[in-house]
Amino acid sequence: MKKKVVTLLVVLAGLILFAFSPPADRFFELAKNLEIFGSLFKEVNALYVDDVNPNQTVRHGIDAMLNSLDPYTNYIPEDEVEDYRTLNTGQYGGIGASTINFGNRIVVNMVFENYPAFKNGLKIGDEIVKINDLDLSKISTDEANRLMKGQIGTSVKVTVKRYAADQPVDLEFKREKIKINSVPYFGMIPGKDVGLVQLTEFTSECSKELKKGIQALKEQGAKKIILDLRGNPGGHLNEAVDICNFFVPKGKLVVATRGKSERREYETQNNPLDETISLVILINRGSASASEIVAGTLQDYDRAVIVGERSYGKGLVQMAKPFIYNSYLKITTAKYYTPSGRCIQVLDYTHRREDGSVSTVPDSIKKEFKTSRGRSVFDGGGIEPDITITKEETPSILIALSRQGFIFDYATEYASKHSSIAPPKSFSLQLNEYQDFVNWMKERKIEYKTPIEKELKDLEEMASHEALMPTVNQQLALVKEKLIQIHQSDYLTFKDQIKMLLEKEITARFYFEKGAVEYILTNDEEVKKAVNILNDSSGYNKILGVL
Repeated sequence: MKKKVVTLLVVLAGLILFAFSPPADRFFELAKNLEIFGSLFKEVNALYVDDVNPNQTVRHGIDAMLNSLDPYTNYIPEDEVEDYRTLNTGQYGGIGASTINFGNRIVVNMVFENYPAFKNGLKIGDEIVKINDLDLSKISTDEANRLMKGQIGTSVKVTVKRYAADQPVDLEFKREKIKINSVPYFGMIPGKDVGLVQLTEFTSECSKELKKGIQALKEQGAKKIILDLRGNPGGHLNEAVDICNFFVPKGKLVVATRGKSERREYETQNNPLDETISLVILINRGSASASEIVAGTLQDYDRAVIVGERSYGKGLVQMAKPFIYNSYLKITTAKYYTPSGRCIQVLDYTHRREDGSVSTVPDSIKKEFKTSRGRSVFDGGGIEPDITITKEETPSILIALSRQGFIFDYATEYASKHSSIAPPKSFSLQLNEYQDFVNWMKERKIEYKTPIEKELKDLEEMASHEALMPTVNQQLALVKEKLIQIHQSDYLTFKDQIKMLLEKEITARFYFEKGAVEYILTNDEEVKKAVNILNDSSGYNKILGVL
C-alpha cells in the first residue's frame, strides 16, 4: 500500500504540473517527473526490505494514474489483451461454455448450444477439477478461464466431477471460434401483438442480429416492440447508430462526439426498418454507453417510451490503440451528446452507487433540453426514463442462496432426477416441490445477515465501547431470538422470489441460455408494464407528446 501511495503521489504531481504549466514548461515537467519516477523505483528496488515485483508495482502506478482521469481509460497488458478482444468483438477461441466460482469450486453455469462443449457432453453443474491434467486447486480462477481459451483448432482436455457420478469424467474438446450471441432471445408475448427482443452487448455486427430478430417478430405478427437494454454495458458506437436507424429516417443526427482533437457527428445512413412501429425501451442502472445513446436518441426524437431505472451515466468515447510490448491502451478521447444536446456523462461523482452507476442527480447541476415535440429532458447523468420503475432491494436470503451456490446446486440435483420439464413459458414448480427445496436447505448451512442484523452488530460494538452492555444485553438477546424466528420464516416470506430463482436455474438445465432468458422475461414485471403501456395507445401517445 505504501508503495502504491508513493507512486500515485509522484504521478499525480506530474499530471497537475503538466496540465497547468505553459506549453514550453510542460515537456520539462514531464521529463522531470518521469526521471523522479524512475529514480524512486530504483531506490525502492535497491533498499526496500522485501523483494519488489516490478510488474506489479509499476502496474499499480499506471492504474492509479489512469484512474485519476476517469474509470474508463485503462492500460491492458499483454496477458489481458485476449480477454479485452473477447469483450470488444464478442468472439474468442474456446469450447462454448462459461463458469462460475462458488468458494473453492469452479462449475459450469452455461453450455452454449451447437459448440464443442454442447456437442461433446459437458453439462451445466459439472465441477471442473482439471484442465489438461493441471489441478485447478493450484491456480486462480482467471488462470483457469484462460486455459479454457486458446487458438482455434487446438484441443483441451477437461476433467469434471458430475453429480451422482462415482468417478471423475474426462472430456476432450477441439476449440472453435466462439461468437457470443448479443441477442439471446426474441419472441412474442403470449396472446399479444407485442414482440420482445433482448440486446445484451453492442458487439460488432450486433445490429444485424437485432435486425433479424425484429424482422422475425414482425413476420410473426408483432405490431409493437419492446427492446430490452437492461444490464447492457454498451460497446461499439457505430452499432448504436445503426440500431437507431431502424426506427428513425435517413439523415438524422444520432450522436455527436466532442473531444480535444476532433468533433464528429454521426447520422443515420439508411432508410429505416420501421419508422412508425410503437416502441418501448427497457433500461436500468446497468444500461451504459451505447445503450444510453440508443435510449437517449430515440427519447429525443419522441420515437420510444423509455421505461425502468435511470441509466448508468457513461457518456464518454474510448479509443483502443496498440501499445508497446503487445499491450493496449484504451483512452477516453471525447464525450458524446444526443440530438437534443444532452451529455449523458455523470457530472457529480459523489452521487454514485457502489456499482458505479448514478443514483440521483442534484437539481442544481441539471440542464434542461427539449425533445422534437417539446418535452423536457435533462442532462447531468444518465437517461431518466419516461416511466420510472423503482426496484425494491433484493432480500438478503436471495443474495445468499445465489452467491453460496444453493440455488445452483439444487437445480443440478433436480435436473438429474427429471428427464424433461414443461417449456420455459409455462414451467412452474409445484408447492410440494418447493417444500422439497426448503427441506433440502434444512440439511445445509446458509450464512447471511439482514440489514437489521448488521445494525444490531454495530449497536453491540457501540454499547461495549460505552460500557453499556449490562444494561442492553437482555434487550439484545430478545431481539436476536426474534431475528432467528424471522430467518426461519424467510423461505415462506420470500417464497415467490426464491421459487422464481429456482425455476430460472432449472429451466437453464433443459433449455440453456435462450430458455432461461425466455422464462425470466415471461415472468418479468417490467416487461408486463411495458406491454400495458403499448396496449394503451392513447396513454402511449400522451407520454410522447402526440396531440
